[in-house]
Parts: sequence; structure tokens; C-alpha cells
Amino acid sequence: MLPARPWGRVCSLLPARADFAVMCRDPRRDLLAGLTVAIVALPLALGFGVSSGLGAEAGLATAVVAGALAALFGGSNLQVSGPTGAMTVVLVPIVAQYGPGGVLTVGLMAGLILIALALLKAGRYMQYIPAPVVEGFTLGIACVIGLQQVPNALGVAKPEGEQVLVVTWRAVEAFVRTPNWTAVALAMGVAAVMMAGARWRPTIPFSIVAVIAATVVAQVFHLDAAAPIGDLPSGLPVPSLGFLEVSALGSLLAPAVAVAALAALESLLSATVADGMTVGQKHDPDKELFGQGIANLAAPLFGGVPATAAIARTAVNVRTGASSRLAALTHAAVLAVIVFAAAPLVSKIPLAALAGVLLATAIRMVEVGSLRAMAKATRSDALVLVLTAVATLALDLVYAVIIGLVVAGALALRAVAQQARMDQVDFRPDLPGEHSDEEHALLAEHIVAYRIDGPLFFAGAHRFLLELSEVADVRVVILRMSRVTTMDATGALVLKDAIQKLNRRGIAVMTSGIRPGQRQALDSVGALDLLRLEGREYATTPEAIQGARAHLQGAGVLPVIPVQMAAPVAEEAAR
Repeated sequence: MLPARPWGRVCSLLPARADFAVMCRDPRRDLLAGLTVAIVALPLALGFGVSSGLGAEAGLATAVVAGALAALFGGSNLQVSGPTGAMTVVLVPIVAQYGPGGVLTVGLMAGLILIALALLKAGRYMQYIPAPVVEGFTLGIACVIGLQQVPNALGVAKPEGEQVLVVTWRAVEAFVRTPNWTAVALAMGVAAVMMAGARWRPTIPFSIVAVIAATVVAQVFHLDAAAPIGDLPSGLPVPSLGFLEVSALGSLLAPAVAVAALAALESLLSATVADGMTVGQKHDPDKELFGQGIANLAAPLFGGVPATAAIARTAVNVRTGASSRLAALTHAAVLAVIVFAAAPLVSKIPLAALAGVLLATAIRMVEVGSLRAMAKATRSDALVLVLTAVATLALDLVYAVIIGLVVAGALALRAVAQQARMDQVDFRPDLPGEHSDEEHALLAEHIVAYRIDGPLFFAGAHRFLLELSEVADVRVVILRMSRVTTMDATGALVLKDAIQKLNRRGIAVMTSGIRPGQRQALDSVGALDLLRLEGREYATTPEAIQGARAHLQGAGVLPVIPVQMAAPVAEEAAR
């Protein structure tokens, strides 16, 4: 029996009564929004199913099953889930290597991973992904989706290969040998209608209009060169685990982690976009991961591919007035009706027409304004964006995000490290309350004080060691630590090394203003022990200066100076 605490965590992720109460506020608008999204989603579900390699029926099953469960258990009232282009990009090489059964197993395992992430409260970490990584990721996905449609758009059989650039080149070569201008005309016509229609009447779902028109033209004129989708089952298959091979689970773990990571990334991004398009809506990231996990657990049982939230369909949902989960549930229900009632009609849709839908979708994914803004922001942002996009195109999506995050993190650390500095303190005798000329000369001759500003951590700490190691012609170094904003173990070790090197040269090191938050790091590496041993740690700079004089007097370097001669330093020096 599991302890109460895990059960409590699971219960906190389940839908609450308030989630269902919202569905009763304006059902008419939600039903209309759901119908509109279903019309937009139908060609996309078919197209992404075909592109994944499992067929149009897999895309429909995913849209129905995953769309309903993610809407029911997810953390957003506005999210619409189903097969997406980003997921298709990941699935193509998995299908090539492991076959359809491997993809279904990967989806099942990814669902379990997503549920585990939800239980571990991992959803909150989405906010740390930099915008250039997201933009580069989106640009790369758009390029890959567009290239994946080239074989169907050219009317040639999909060549063998996993790399999308290689497959595209082989498809072009096949087209040059045996041109199929009918497929090209249908694909370009559908894409042109969608692009022009979106600018003319954004509220009209021109994707379904264009697909219907292309299908009618192909049937009326008997365009045999326009290959159709083919037969579709009139309904969802009976749920089954027949695809599962326990012996293959180990080899499929890495692809499952990649699929789960992509599902989490895209779903939480979509939910954030939906929140930004509305007022008063805020998603729960952990519930969203839980809902996507449930959806991906169930979809493979019906032959569906792994699913994520779909940014484009979610945006349509919001723009058409959706306010609750009822809209996304309606979208899934309408698609289910189509599966049961209109499968013979859907099976006649030309593959080239679906390729045109996805080509237009890929083009519309690219936000030129956002890309231009990121490129102009800083060189670092532009570099991260380009690297992420190129890695998405040349490698895969998960590696692309990892590369983008690593490069963005390294550049951010470099920028933070450059903000830290160490300045020699200038004790000015001309300011009221500062040292007299005699005392200033004394300090300048034997004592030097450094004020460290900013973070002292691994990204830039060794620069301080080099600077301190070059100190010459002094007997005492005072390190003013009150303005150190953060310190890690590397910073503490570097400080300890500097103290030891200066001590070996006969230079005493004293510190002032060490904050409580810094003491643990310094104590853990033994730096505080070096200071405590000689009593060289002080609360304020004036005390450190008096300690320096006492040290020099004890060493016979300074004459005895009456304590009352030491004028109190100003508040700035005390910090």
C-alpha cells in the first residue's frame, strides 16, 4: 500500500470541481469554438499521421483519444492536443528504426515519464528556457516540417533515409526523372489558398476549404497521378497492448525520453502562449504534464502516435472564443464523428493536398518579426537562435534544445561573470570623516584594500585569483566582501588559494563584511579556518584596518600609533 503523501500528490493533479463548473458558463461559445478547431484540425491530423509513417488513421486516433484526455486532465482550460509537426519530426527516425510497434511503445513509455515529471513538480522549470532557444526551435521545426512534405508534394514515393535533408534531395532527384506536375499543382494550390485566405479572412478555416476543393477536382477530373490517402477504418480500433514487446523496452528508453521531453516542452509552451492571449487564464504546468501523460498512455492503445498540445490549434481555439475545456472536448468529439461517419470520403483526399496544408502551416509557424527582434537584441541571442535552428534541422529536436540551453547558459554565465569586478579602494583624505594625510600615506605604503562587487563563482572566479596574485609592495591585503552577491564552491576555493599564496609571500589577508549566505561555502573549503586561525576576519572595514595596523606593529613594521588618532571611516568604508 502506498503512503498517503503520494496519493495526495496524485489527487492534487486530478481535475477539480471548479474545472467542470467553468464549462457551464458559456457552452454555446465553447461548442462553436470546438467545431471550428475540429475543422482546422482534421487535415492536420491526417497530414501529421501520414508524415509520421503510421498512416492517416493514426493521426485521427491521436486527435480523438489524446485530444479528449488531455483536455479532461490537463492544466489549461484552452489547450488543444493531438498529433503535431514537432512530434512527427521526432517520430520519423523512430519508425524507420523500430517500426510502428516501436513508436506505440515509445508513446506509452513517454506517457509514464510525463506523469512522473508531474508528480515531481517539474513543470515550473519551463520558465527557465530562454526565448532565443524557443524561437530557434520553432524555426527549425518549421523547416523540417516543410522538407518532410516534399515527397508527397512532388508526387513521388518517400525515399529511404532518416535525415530529412537526404530524403528531400532524393525526392527531388526522383521527381526530375519522372515529373508529376499534378501533385505539384494540387499542393501549391492548397498552400496558396491557405496563405491568401489567412490574410483575407483569418476567421475562415481555409485549410478544410482548400482540401475539399482539391479532393473534388481530383475526383471530377480523374487525376490518377494524385494518390489518395487510401482506405480508413470506420471507427477506432479496439484498445490493445499487442504491440508491446518487453524485451525491447531497454532499447526504446532513450527515444521515449526524447518524446517525453518534446511533449513537455511543446505543451507547456503552448499553454504559456494561450495564457498570454487571454485575460484571467493561467495554466497549472504540473497538471498539464499529468494530462499529457494520461493522453500519451491511452493513445497508443488505439494505434495513435505520441501527442502534444498544438500551438496553432490552441490559438484558433482562443481566437474563436473558447473559455473552458468544453471546446477541446467538442473538437475531439467532432473528429470522432468524422472517423465513424465520413471515413470513405476522407480516404479520397489526395496526399498532395495534405502536403500543401502542412507546407502552409510550416510557413505560418515562422514569425519574421520575432526572429528579427531576437537577431537584433544581442549577438548572444542571435547565436543561440541560429545554433538551435541549425541543430534542429541537422540533428533532432531534443539535442537542439539541449545545445541551445547549454550555449545560452554559457553565454549568460559569461555575461554575469563579466559584471563582477574587484577595485582597489582609494582612501581619500579630502573627504570629511576619511583618513588624514599621514594615515593615507601609511595605508598606501603598507596596506591595500580591495572591494569585490558582484558574483564570485566558477564562471569568473579565477580572474580574481590572478589579480590578487599580482599584488606587490604591500604587507596587508584587506578584502571587503559585503558586496559579493553570490558565491559558490569554486569562488570559495579560489579565495582560499589566493589567501594561501599571499600568506606564503608574507602578505597577511584580512576580510570584512562576510555575509551569512557566503559563510557556508567559505567554511566548507576551509577558507574561514585560515582567517580564524590568525583572527583576521572582521565585521567592518574600520575594524579590519585597525587589525592591519596591529599586525604591522606586532611585526615591527609600524610605529605604535595611538588608537584615538584613527579617525572613524565613513559609512562607505564600513561596508
